[in-house]
Amino acid sequence: MADTLLGTNDKKEALSRVYACAVAAGAGYVTSAPQYDRDGIDLQIRAGGDMRPGIDVPLKATVNLERKGDGHYRFSLPRHNFDLLRASTQTPRLLVVLALPKQEDRWLTLKKLALRRCAFWANLKGQPETRNQYTITISLREQNRSMWRACGS
Repeated sequence: MADTLLGTNDKKEALSRVYACAVAAGAGYVTSAPQYDRDGIDLQIRAGGDMRPGIDVPLKATVNLERKGDGHYRFSLPRHNFDLLRASTQTPRLLVVLALPKQEDRWLTLKKLALRRCAFWANLKGQPETRNQYTITISLREQNRSMWRACGS
């Protein structure tokens, strides 16, 4: 009997949160998690300065993110999340998708702080409504990779 409390999807969620928080911290920003999930937002990122700009971030993680011939990555997003992200809001929303290795035992190595995989972001604001009932495949552009030097290694 395993002594773990987290299942595979829980681990993906936790790692995507930790990754986004690490990237934000590296840029000098602060993060917080909404107390209640009513809009599909997992993380809020805020900057300093007079205006205190921020973004709301839904987080996803997958082991099935592969580059296609057009230089984009394809990710299947639940329809409900797509509809929330394409809406006009005062605070911008950026979807962040963490690409994990297929082998779960390679998701995290604790020898040193090294983020070896990438996360991609997408702004879906203003996208047209879909007729899909359950999921919609979105395109993640190569240019929209997180800026950690370890991406792709």
